[in-house]
Amino acid sequence: MKVIAKTRPETKQYWTCCLGIAAAMICGAVLSGCMSGLDMFSDSNVDKTVRTNTVTNGNTERLTDEITVRNAVSSADILRTGGSPIPWANSASGSAGVISSIAENHDNNGRTCRDFVTTKHSYQGIANFSGRTCLGNSGEWLLLAFDRQG
Repeated sequence: MKVIAKTRPETKQYWTCCLGIAAAMICGAVLSGCMSGLDMFSDSNVDKTVRTNTVTNGNTERLTDEITVRNAVSSADILRTGGSPIPWANSASGSAGVISSIAENHDNNGRTCRDFVTTKHSYQGIANFSGRTCLGNSGEWLLLAFDRQG
């Protein structure tokens, strides 16, 4: 038996390499038409109306929770509730809780103040807080204390 078809390794590699380079050049030429107008270093193509959100830091969440609790304590009708628990929820932070007690008194300056105890249920867990809010000279309730307990 006589072998009539023989391959020459040096020519096979050469043609394979040439075909690969040609295919890459053709793909590059075709795809370059799809990418016209996408200049990465130009501000003309940037949509400045799109905004992304970030993960809130603990300070913003704490401030909105404090405001929500202050509003719940200051707007509570103590005579009507008769010491029953008052629920509160903050949709901005996802926190919620129950104000278990509110005691109204006057401070040394004659201001009306309310001392309160509440729970806070958040993504960090459940915690107990005590606080104090007083009626300011402008008629707005001011949160003077909001402290985590043990």
